[in-house]
Amino acid sequence: MLESNTELLKIFSEMEVMLDGREVFGMAFIRSRTSRAVFHAIRMIRSFERLSARPQPVLLALVERLSAEIKGVLEGRAAPHLGKPVLRLSEVTAEMVDQVGGKCANLGEVANRVGLPVPGGFCVTTAAFRSFFEQAGLFEAIASIRLGIAPDDPASMAAAAEDIQAAILRAPLPEDLARELEAAAGESAGDDGDAARFAVRSSAIGEDGELSFAGQYLTMLNVAPDRIVSAYKFVIASLYTPRAMSYRLLKGIPDDDVAMAAACLRLVPSRAAGVLYTRLPEDPCRDELLINAVWGLGPYAVDGVVTPDAVLLDRGSLAVTRRETAEKPRMLVPSPTGGLTDVPVPEHMRAKPCLDDAAARRLGAWGMFLERHFGRPQDMEWAMDAKGELLVLQSRQLTALADGACLAGGPPVPGAEILAEGGQGACSGAGAGPVHLVLGSDDLEAFPQGAVLVAPHSDPQFMVAMKRAAAIVTDHGSVTGHMASLSREFGVPTLLGLEGATRRFAQGEVVTVDAATARVYRGRVESLLRQDDEVEPFMAGTQIHAILAEAARRVVPLTLLDPKSPSFTPESCTSLHDVTRLLHEWSYGEMFAVSDLASGQQGVTTVLDAPTGLDLHIIDLGGGLREEAGRKRRVAPGDIASRPFLALLKGLVLTEEALAVRPVNLGGFLSVMSEQLIAQPKAGSDRFGDKSYAIVSDKYLNFSSRVGYHYGVLDCYCGATVNKNYITFSFAGGAADDVKRARRARAIGRILEALGFAVESAKDRVSGRFQKVPAPLIEEKLAHMGRLLQFTRQTDMLMVSEESVEAMVACFLSGAPCFDPAAAARAQSAPEPPQAVS
Repeated sequence: MLESNTELLKIFSEMEVMLDGREVFGMAFIRSRTSRAVFHAIRMIRSFERLSARPQPVLLALVERLSAEIKGVLEGRAAPHLGKPVLRLSEVTAEMVDQVGGKCANLGEVANRVGLPVPGGFCVTTAAFRSFFEQAGLFEAIASIRLGIAPDDPASMAAAAEDIQAAILRAPLPEDLARELEAAAGESAGDDGDAARFAVRSSAIGEDGELSFAGQYLTMLNVAPDRIVSAYKFVIASLYTPRAMSYRLLKGIPDDDVAMAAACLRLVPSRAAGVLYTRLPEDPCRDELLINAVWGLGPYAVDGVVTPDAVLLDRGSLAVTRRETAEKPRMLVPSPTGGLTDVPVPEHMRAKPCLDDAAARRLGAWGMFLERHFGRPQDMEWAMDAKGELLVLQSRQLTALADGACLAGGPPVPGAEILAEGGQGACSGAGAGPVHLVLGSDDLEAFPQGAVLVAPHSDPQFMVAMKRAAAIVTDHGSVTGHMASLSREFGVPTLLGLEGATRRFAQGEVVTVDAATARVYRGRVESLLRQDDEVEPFMAGTQIHAILAEAARRVVPLTLLDPKSPSFTPESCTSLHDVTRLLHEWSYGEMFAVSDLASGQQGVTTVLDAPTGLDLHIIDLGGGLREEAGRKRRVAPGDIASRPFLALLKGLVLTEEALAVRPVNLGGFLSVMSEQLIAQPKAGSDRFGDKSYAIVSDKYLNFSSRVGYHYGVLDCYCGATVNKNYITFSFAGGAADDVKRARRARAIGRILEALGFAVESAKDRVSGRFQKVPAPLIEEKLAHMGRLLQFTRQTDMLMVSEESVEAMVACFLSGAPCFDPAAAARAQSAPEPPQAVS
């Protein structure tokens, strides 16, 4: 269920990015995201039904209706395969990706809208592909051959790929298509005639767009005009190499849904060539771009045969910041007989730079222009012809960036004071205003116009303030979360995961939030607020964008915000996002019930041998205990493999200091005893027993401490995916009177709030939730929760006055291992809690 929740949040985020209209996408993107969204929504419903044993017919009916509506939207579109078989590059723009593939669409956009020089040429469209395959009967032949593939047998995949490629190469191209290709080649060759040479490059649907297919398909270089037809068939056949077929299988792309276009471009017999990255792949936060260059044609710049020159430029000034000129002994050049040949570089050129500063700066300017146009860091291929003229051969989104990269960073504003930096921008832009801390619902209701919302966690309920907020900053949160989706919808600059934001900024302090560079400045930074680098969304207004918007209307919007609202029901859901939100919230409550199952599992439990003060039994779901623990009846903490359980034990296992403390208040003890005697007739229904249970796997923990007349249940997931991680905790009951139990609940609630939990409490019950943060932070909080579980066990008798609440909170925040009244008295005079707790 968590896996599907995380996948759905990523899909919502990806669709919102494309709706922005600044990135190339086609029907392949819309089909894949909508079908995956429906699949994962149904998977969440089925998972919840198994978890809760409660059927969800209303939700299933809604998802089926939305799926049918989306299918209708997609089927009602104009078919891209019914257009021209050949298009001149001068006719192509980004929104034609379904007709010409990602590579042609990007290059056409670069030439015709950005206005940079590119090689001349033409595109063979997906209409040509369909016509070829239909007339030659290739769709049926391929389907028949694919029946022989065994998914777990690579040899059968290789054999099928060989047969499919052979069938494609044998099949004759339709005569009218062959004539069109020959005519387009002749036109592109111009006065050079038969001496002209072409690069025939794959341009698959999805390639260089929403999925990176780099290197999966064939490129043929130095092709003579009379060899265009055969080169085209070889490129088309590369759709069915074993590697390409396996790649599509891994990415969930059905073979029935693929189509190939091809770019036929005039070959540039380059003097030098290479690639440009507008961000450094290994360190994207540095404000530099990188150009790699080699002599001859470009493939050697990326395939490792020779070490290329490296030129680094400042992204702002385009000044050269560093050069690394390599020895380049070999280069690729066009062969007179076709194809390429490797030749030695003349001796006097081997250690010479391929680019001077002026050429490097010009390429750098082009790269930055393309990044602004496409709204993403770019990977640009370039070439310099024999006359020294530069051309763009390709530009696509730069995907090979280091994890956690700050993609949109830049230099700080000169003279402006940085208060904090870090986190991730969920919605780019800048906003300024007075800080308004939102620590509870009252703070949200009183949110003033133009303020900066600062909160511990992201929360979809912040939507009520988004029209009034200048910006949003949170200590924790995910850029693919529910609130991030809403902030993009409302266009509020949002910075999530800025650790300690609620401590760093004072109420009413005026700040400027720059979500693009992940910085917060003191006061108003007018230069940031005046910036208007917005590029016209080139996909907006196109047919494909309208289709996405119509389909996304059934997928992306979120209207279920408040889990406590009476309208938080299946009947109120209107989108797949609503279904996701509802089930995710419901699942937390269901997980508390897991601990109720443990009492009937004594036969499969293992006892923990450690000083916890609890009769603690472990149920291993798989991966929770180390293999060497085997079938031991008693295990030590060293036998535990579960990541969250190990973290909890750091606070749960009592130290020598804790074992020496005997926190007994005689008056409170007598009060508890008298309460138990008065309540004795109903004790059988209120007493929970003395066994505690830990249900564990490698990343999961459900811990129930049900001792005597009170219980605490902790449920947790702790793994590598931030969106899956959470801790929920619920505590209730006690043997004391209602007043003392309520005091203890209030103290626990105060402690949970200090630990960063969202807390709800009523009478003697309190619950808290901490979610969507990295695993190390989950582990840190679990150690505190282990200590809190020790605090909750024997505090009824100590809650003799309102001062006892403050004493318990102060004692815990001091770092004490258990509630020692003497230590609590000392801690109450301490100036502030330790940093690790806060």
